[in-house]
Amino acid sequence: MNIKTFEFNPIAENTYVLYDETNECVIIDAGCFYPDEKQELLDFILDNNLVVKHLLNTHLHFDHVFGNKFILDQFDLKTKAHQADQFLLEGMPAQMKMFGFKDGEDAPEIGTYIKENDTIEFGNQKLLILEVPGHSPGSVAFYSAEGNCVIVGDALFRGSIGRTDLAKGNQDQLLEAIRQKLFTLPAETVVYPGHGTKTSIAEEMRSNPFFAGR
Repeated sequence: MNIKTFEFNPIAENTYVLYDETNECVIIDAGCFYPDEKQELLDFILDNNLVVKHLLNTHLHFDHVFGNKFILDQFDLKTKAHQADQFLLEGMPAQMKMFGFKDGEDAPEIGTYIKENDTIEFGNQKLLILEVPGHSPGSVAFYSAEGNCVIVGDALFRGSIGRTDLAKGNQDQLLEAIRQKLFTLPAETVVYPGHGTKTSIAEEMRSNPFFAGR
């Protein structure tokens, strides 16, 4: 499986395109905000003759959904996300105002709800859904056993964890979810976060200050 990473919007959010030899792909967290970012993502898909099968969200904070409407319009898809984050779409203008954004497209409603142990299939690939609430109540991760990787959104970062001071965040819940759902994955699993550089389960278990020695 191939993974293409884009760093989009003023908050440097990571958007991921996962694809394989069949040319089928999924887009995870379409955070493209500016017109040139949307075009960059579209060009990559078209230039590589990719067929977009799913638009997935790890969670529904505004910086991870900026590009949802654009992608849905281009490829006639529906957003797949956890129902517990539905309330964030209703509060999108307030979210954006808090971070200094005056305008932006409305994020489309969730088209399909996803939950723990569901699987997303594309090409020859399967992604297992893991619920990792705490950064937001509906935060999920997408785990590929064959690809030896997990896309975690803003749950876990290199040397840190997601913030929990936003609406319905809960640090204790997030720490427990990371321990139970992510740190039980194989140690060599590559972690692709919603911001910043990739890391590994082994590295975060060893050196992440929220967990090291605890």
